[in-house]
Amino acid sequence: MAVLKRTISQSFAALRGHGIGLVPFIPAGFPDLETTGKTLIAIDALNPAAIEIGFPFSDPIADGPTIQQAFTEALAKGIRVSEIFAMIRQSAAQVAAPLLGMLSYSIVFRYGAEKFFADAKSAGFSGLIIPDLPPPEANKMCGKIRAAGLDTILLVAPTTTPQRRREVVGLCSGFVYYLSVSGITGARDELPADLAQNVRELRDLTDLPICVGFGVSRRKHILALSPLADGAIVGSAIVKRMIELAPNQRQAIPQAVADYCRSLLL
Repeated sequence: MAVLKRTISQSFAALRGHGIGLVPFIPAGFPDLETTGKTLIAIDALNPAAIEIGFPFSDPIADGPTIQQAFTEALAKGIRVSEIFAMIRQSAAQVAAPLLGMLSYSIVFRYGAEKFFADAKSAGFSGLIIPDLPPPEANKMCGKIRAAGLDTILLVAPTTTPQRRREVVGLCSGFVYYLSVSGITGARDELPADLAQNVRELRDLTDLPICVGFGVSRRKHILALSPLADGAIVGSAIVKRMIELAPNQRQAIPQAVADYCRSLLL
């Protein structure tokens, strides 16, 4: 039975006043597309704010070694964009949370931009995150993405200048993705000391939700972020668990990922 799909704005509006939303990251096609689809459905039962789906790419943009390992293994099996869309199309009817595609612009370029955006929308995606498409290059492309009915989510780093922050925020329509640290993603023990101030400064620039990612992996991180941000993006810690189970227990991955996500919110 098909579920009622939420938009990104609806998802965060429903969470307002009820705590921070979780945005789990899942690498498409690792260890296989069937597992990806089942994991999306398992996570959706926890009512996440959104689910981020990474398109495997050979050259890391900001991916740490854990996510890159998963991408490398998926690519070794010859995964195609069309196969990811087919998996999303099959799973989306059972997933109420907005689905976000995270990918390199080179994938969009090779596929054909307008065709990619149209196919992403028809497959069931709600928005796109393209980290290597900053302004001013992103200005025209973000218009095309939104014209296709998708939201645009851009990244702001601690080192992003005030002027560039205003430009980036102005191009966002889903939420603003704030990187807790500069560099590559990966689980960390503590969140940086300047995070609260940087998020507060972003609040002065936009009414959009602000989600924090890079290094978020523990319940204490979620608790620390709850008064500050609207969403917490968790990636490497999830993928690490998937990698551990993939060789001999891949059937256990969907429930293991859901259990881990649940532990962050209890």
